[in-house]
Amino acid sequence: MKQASTGWQNWLLLAGVVVLSIAPLVLIKDAEFAGADDQAGQAIEELQPEYEPWFQPLLDPASGEVASLLFATQAALGAGVIGYVMGLSRGRSQNSSQASIESPSSPINSPAGDKN
Repeated sequence: MKQASTGWQNWLLLAGVVVLSIAPLVLIKDAEFAGADDQAGQAIEELQPEYEPWFQPLLDPASGEVASLLFATQAALGAGVIGYVMGLSRGRSQNSSQASIESPSSPINSPAGDKN
């Protein structure tokens, strides 16, 4: 019964993500969505016009779509690494708890002449 509940929970979470992703596009149709970097740069130019950036980007994307693609790729890779580490950690903790239940460490289970 727990398996079915988890399945529905996963589908509801996925539906929530889809709704949250599409809602701004539907509710605010003529809005210009800009990145925080662009907004921060404009704010700095307004506050201190003589400010010089410390460095220039190594790669200047050809268009906003390419920049979005690179950002999405970076986010996907980061999420994959985080998911892998979390799964690895959970698997290790489950294996260690299962191993401690199956074979408790006591002198009764070890051979008498085993010094290693």
